[in-house]
Order: sequence, then C-alpha cells, then structure tokens
Amino acid sequence: MLHAVLSGRGEEAAVTQGAPTDEQPDRRRVGDWAYNRLRVLILNHELTPGTRLSVPALAEQLSVSRSPVREAVLRLIREGLADEVPHRGAVVSHISRTDLAVLYEVREVLEGLAARLAAVAVTDEEVSELEENLQEHEAIVASGDLEAHMDADMRFHAVIREASGNPWLTTYLSQIQGQIRLAMTSTSVTAGAEPALHDHQRIFAAVKGGQAAEAEEAGRMHIRRLREALLNDPPLRDDTGPPPAGARR
Repeated sequence: MLHAVLSGRGEEAAVTQGAPTDEQPDRRRVGDWAYNRLRVLILNHELTPGTRLSVPALAEQLSVSRSPVREAVLRLIREGLADEVPHRGAVVSHISRTDLAVLYEVREVLEGLAARLAAVAVTDEEVSELEENLQEHEAIVASGDLEAHMDADMRFHAVIREASGNPWLTTYLSQIQGQIRLAMTSTSVTAGAEPALHDHQRIFAAVKGGQAAEAEEAGRMHIRRLREALLNDPPLRDDTGPPPAGARR
C-alpha cells in the first residue's frame, strides 16, 4: 500500500514504495508511475496542503532519476494539485472553500454536458457499472461512512465522464474533481450523502433512458446544490486562501 512519511518539519515527502523493477524502464512509464503515486497520496490526504515536493528528495526516495519526478511534479502543478512557491519550490496546493465554490460553478456546466452526452452514447457495460455503483452507494449511505461515500461519488462521475465519449471533457472534469477532493482536507461542508445518492439515481435514470435534456438538468442541479451549500455556510466569507493554479480573483 502506498503511504508517505513526513520528515523534519513535515515539509519533505518520503514515499516508501519503489519504482518499476525493469532494469531499463521506459522514462515516460516511470514518469507516469511517479505522477500516479504522488497524486494518490495527495488525494488520500497523506500529503497535506503545504507539503513540499522536493524533486531531489522524492527521486531518492522513489529510487528513480530526477527527470521523471520533475515531470510528475510539473503535471501536478498543471492539474492544480501543486503550486510553485518562490524560494520553496513545489508544494501541495491549498484549495480554499472560496476556490471550491468557483470550481463548482465551472463543474456544474461541465457535469451537465457530460450527462447530456452520456445519455446519447452510454454503452450497456457502462449502464451496468453505474447500476453496480448505485447499489454499493446505497449500502455506504446506510452505513454512514463519509469517506466511502466520497469514493463512490467520484466513481459514479468518472463513469458518466467516460460515457460522454468526449476525452477533453473527461480530462477537465477529472482535474476539477481532483482539486475538489483535495479541498475536502480543509472543509467539512457537505450537502449530505443521501441527497447526493438521490441525485445520482435521477442522473442515471435519465442517462439510461436516453433523455439528454433531463440528464443535463439533473447533472447541473446536483452540482448546483453542492455549491449552494458552500455559499450558504457563513465561514466562507472569511476564507482568504490562495487561488487555484492559473486562477485570478
């Protein structure tokens, strides 16, 4: 299992699982491996916001050269999961609740589009995946496991994105959802697991039935409700965290 140990003052990330064991592994494959390792650690909140991503230290700890690690860190920066900080280098991003509301504003439109396209292009296999996800999600909601709920939620939307058949849409939504997952390290605001499940069931019914307009509205309403929960929470007005990578206030 992947895990990280924070050394010193908690700024250096030490990853304890080694690189691919081929004697001469392909550089791109090693870069992908390093990127996926770090991304999982960030999204699992094992590398917390502000943690320094030192390329030399990570390369040594991962037992790979610096080049693929540097490429992996640059990908994380482009994805908004890390920031380049003067005199410190790359650190895991802090995504504030204000930033989160802005991300939801964009996500509302894109999730609606993904659901609309999925209603036209969804395959029988993807319908089965969504049905299995909803059944599992029902049991999770009944158990009250918030972390498992978030995982099931992400998997549902991942299938909808893939079912849309639009690779650009899939990429953008995956990046946004990753930033939202990261932001959950610093906020406990939620619109509720049970309402989210009901939203998913409505989206699924429209997608399965080929009802494009209904699927889009259901997808947008689902994200809109989450954004409204953030906007209606009083502490949001005092949130002054830094903007996401590439964003301007």
